[in-house]
Amino acid sequence: MGEMPVGVMYRCDTAPEQLPAYARLVERLGYDELWLVEDCFFGGAVSGAAVAAAVTERLRIGIGILPAAFRNPALAAMELANLARLFPGRILPGFGHGMPAWVRQVGAAHPSPLAALEETVAAVRALLAGKRVTVTGRHARLDEVALEFPPEQPPPIYTGVRAERSLRLSGRVADGTILAEGASPAYVRWARGLVDEGRREAGRTDDHRLTVYAHLDFDEARASARREFAAQLAHGWALPPADADLADEIAGMLATTTGAGSASRPTGTSAGAATGPATGAAALAVALPEHYLDRFTTAGTAEQCAASVIRLREASADAVVFVPPRDAQLAVAQITLAAETLLPMIRAATTR
Repeated sequence: MGEMPVGVMYRCDTAPEQLPAYARLVERLGYDELWLVEDCFFGGAVSGAAVAAAVTERLRIGIGILPAAFRNPALAAMELANLARLFPGRILPGFGHGMPAWVRQVGAAHPSPLAALEETVAAVRALLAGKRVTVTGRHARLDEVALEFPPEQPPPIYTGVRAERSLRLSGRVADGTILAEGASPAYVRWARGLVDEGRREAGRTDDHRLTVYAHLDFDEARASARREFAAQLAHGWALPPADADLADEIAGMLATTTGAGSASRPTGTSAGAATGPATGAAALAVALPEHYLDRFTTAGTAEQCAASVIRLREASADAVVFVPPRDAQLAVAQITLAAETLLPMIRAATTR
């Protein structure tokens, strides 16, 4: 296995006109990948991926993720085929469920998000492989559809998912899985196990890349990472079973800082506050123990950040994507500093 790919996210709340310069910077700094996010109602990820690929030469461009319920599989395959032919080997598209509230807001809610995701991924992969596809599913309806210009090198299709059934589905139908911010090493191991269950069910023996998003705060004070992870908790982040040992402690902190939570909260359910998340997040950020930042973020000195990435690698992560701070100037400063000192440390430690 070669070096562990290290990427950087272009945050969706950054204006699209800043993307070309940012993509060039990420490539110049030596990162392997740039990942774009498609959240409602920010910039579209497919057009963003085209721009980022066009202004760079070698940088791989990830799309994480396209909400499956938004996309007709044939149209999605047409767009991705264009990108794959124009930029061979450089496009890494991902599909997911999307945020339920946003999916409902645009009238795209589906009674079975799992079916919508499975049918979309299966149909898109088949179309990109040059197959003629007929499917009558709960979401995908295609009648003898084939692309006129399928790519000679079909891109891998990833899914950005989190829960048990979705992770097994990813193992069955996708070429890789994207794990969102806040993934601890324990969660990565747990997710890999579920993905592998799905792969065994489908009889798959090909590679399946596990890509992990990680909050980056390349600063000894780690203030940005505190704010980011506290906001996740306060806004309803679901604590997975793999991190069940922290359930009571998190519920207690939420009850104290946001007025929500209980002395005991089941894992796999929302651990967030129903009201006042912004105020609660600020108080929660102060209350977070240091070991939370080690476990759920990549934050601190170069040594601390490298150790966090190594723990993810040892837990079976194949690639990591840094999610920089929200402030655009701070983000540029941190990914630049990290490229100078952190990237060489990671590559030396994770090459195998």
